[in-house]
Amino acid sequence: MNIHMNTNTLKYVSLLTLTLQNAILGLSMRYARTRPGDIFLSSTAVLMAEFAKLITCLFLVFNEEGKDAQKFIRSLHRTIIANPVDTLKVCVPSLVYIVQNNLLYVSASHLDAATYQVTYQLKILTTAMFAVVILRRKLLNTQWGALLLLVMGIVLVQLAQTDGPASGSSSGTSSPAAGGSGAAGAPEQNRMLGLWAALGACFLSGFAGIYFEKILKGAEISVWMRNVQLSLLSIPFGLLTCFVNDAGRIYDRGFFHGYDVFVWYLVLLQAGGGLIVAVVVKYADNILKGFATSLAIIISCVASIYIFDFNLTLQFSFGAALVIASIFLYGYDPSKQGTKPTSMQGPDEEKLLPRV
Repeated sequence: MNIHMNTNTLKYVSLLTLTLQNAILGLSMRYARTRPGDIFLSSTAVLMAEFAKLITCLFLVFNEEGKDAQKFIRSLHRTIIANPVDTLKVCVPSLVYIVQNNLLYVSASHLDAATYQVTYQLKILTTAMFAVVILRRKLLNTQWGALLLLVMGIVLVQLAQTDGPASGSSSGTSSPAAGGSGAAGAPEQNRMLGLWAALGACFLSGFAGIYFEKILKGAEISVWMRNVQLSLLSIPFGLLTCFVNDAGRIYDRGFFHGYDVFVWYLVLLQAGGGLIVAVVVKYADNILKGFATSLAIIISCVASIYIFDFNLTLQFSFGAALVIASIFLYGYDPSKQGTKPTSMQGPDEEKLLPRV
């Protein structure tokens, strides 16, 4: 009886954690990119999040090795240096995740939080596509139907924003005020750019997750050690991105220009959110994960109305409802025989660690 109660408690804690992690990150990114004041460089924030992940995962590996420094160093040497081929395989997702995270900042800069949250669910489609092509995985008929609903819902959401009163000019651009707030130095709002950035992030998320699953099958490496590899390889790519995209501004203003307590909170939220979910996600089945994602969309919509003066239209609401329905349908397994369909959040979030 107590075991059953504890399991239920863990499930509801998982639901709450997944919901807050999904909702708060999108809202925080949007606020950080549109609030008044100096704007920070998103490329540096992505890099600092990787540093935070690396430090956290090194500590967790050290803990796994019984807090023995010699065993810890030997484990790092054996996994990373003495096994270069395996380490190099991780280069691909490391680069992809850096680009993906930078695209998410671009998307959050140009799309309101509600539209961003709904559109980013397209990663379900891209993950399924790569699972079929790369892993030769077969989808259920209900899953194909769910993917169709997903695309229809996201198209409706985007059309609602294009046709809405806050859509700006016909070119798809608008002033920062159209998104509800403006910031000194913030980019001019361009919904088309935000949409393409979100689509690119979804594509990369699907590819990286399935590629990761393929190369790591059968690997005897813990999730924390694997993420040490990822972050170690992501940091050089992140540095390169900083100086390719923002070298002039870094030299003129400094690496941490625009940083304050909220930006550091956002960096830690990005780094720690996925690590927290990795611990609790095993207690949440597909139905609970569907609830978490759906509640996150609803929270983002409601919060956007009050924080960003978001205009919630009937068309947007219907599109969001289709996306929510598709999430539940995609995660539903009619056989209930223990064989899970393709993860709606991507294998990197279930088998390894969520990469945000």
